[in-house]
Amino acid sequence: MEIRKEDHLLINSLPTRTFDLQFFADEDKTEEATPKKKREAREKGQVAKSPELSTVLTILIGFIVINAFGNSFILRLFEFMKISFSAESLNKSLTDLTLHNLFLTNLFFILTCFIPIGIFVLIGGVAINILQTGWLFTTETLKFKLDKLNPVAGLKRLFSPKSLVQLLKAVFKLTIVIVVVISTYRNQALPLAELSLLTPSLQAAAQIWRIIINMIIRVCLILLVVAVFDYIYQRYDYQRSLRMTKKEVKDEHKQTEGDPLVRSKIRQRQRQMAMRRMMQQVPQADVIITNPTRLAIAVLYDEKKMNAPQVLAKGEGFIAQKIRELASEHHIPIVENKPLARTIYKVVEIGDFIPPNLYQAVAEVLAFVYKLRGRGR
Repeated sequence: MEIRKEDHLLINSLPTRTFDLQFFADEDKTEEATPKKKREAREKGQVAKSPELSTVLTILIGFIVINAFGNSFILRLFEFMKISFSAESLNKSLTDLTLHNLFLTNLFFILTCFIPIGIFVLIGGVAINILQTGWLFTTETLKFKLDKLNPVAGLKRLFSPKSLVQLLKAVFKLTIVIVVVISTYRNQALPLAELSLLTPSLQAAAQIWRIIINMIIRVCLILLVVAVFDYIYQRYDYQRSLRMTKKEVKDEHKQTEGDPLVRSKIRQRQRQMAMRRMMQQVPQADVIITNPTRLAIAVLYDEKKMNAPQVLAKGEGFIAQKIRELASEHHIPIVENKPLARTIYKVVEIGDFIPPNLYQAVAEVLAFVYKLRGRGR
């Protein structure tokens, strides 16, 4: 189909629109967090941690310890209650001395009964947290932040997906507790009814305690499974929250390693300074060994101070030309020796001494130079 001239004019007269393709660019955080960002987040107290796991294991440890020392604990409690509610104790006159003795007795009972349990629970809780996060001590989480008082940010946190997950977990845990309590009560209904026929004694207390500890351990074991999945989710969520965009990774790399353009300029400046220092040493040389135009090596030998000749400067192309020009200005002999120049240029660095396998060749060149100068060998 042919396009007429009028159609061309109509098409060209239509308004043109430009689209910014950056609008469609993917700025999602798809890059894994760099070690620097992970280190900074850890210093701020941001670590992968499941409070559910810590709570459940701490409670479980506490009741295991209580159950292990349960017999002695119940005996001591029974004796304490019997003494406290005995006729002799209740009929005592309240004086400063009796109150002091009563206070010391109760304090001693509390310390001997509950402090060992508290120590085990404390050690267990600290160990669980260290296993999750490693050894970490920071005061960043205790600092006052004004953004926490922002009601808009508070509402966003309240209705965020994370808050919804926490609510669902709380409802699920409450449901588990209710189901376990009801099932335990149904299974133990007959033993509980028989306890009402018994006179209050250690047997009744022990039976009730066994029922309670059985129910609590069942609840904790079920919640422990939930806590393990919660810990896995918290680690995943933590890694996801630290993800970075490609631009952030590039910016951090620039901050850490420096701008490539700046590094290039620094290296260029260093090369210029090294070249200037090298050129300043050329006038001290005894001879310039050349290739003859492509390479130039400045060699110095002071028999009183040196065990072997030293390379003061070397270069090829433009640098070799500059070395020859400086040598001409300072009347330094220039000797052409292609094999020797190539070998020294390859194996000897600036400031190093000539290796023993090149002594003979360099000595011949120096002898020739000394002869020209009339200095002798």
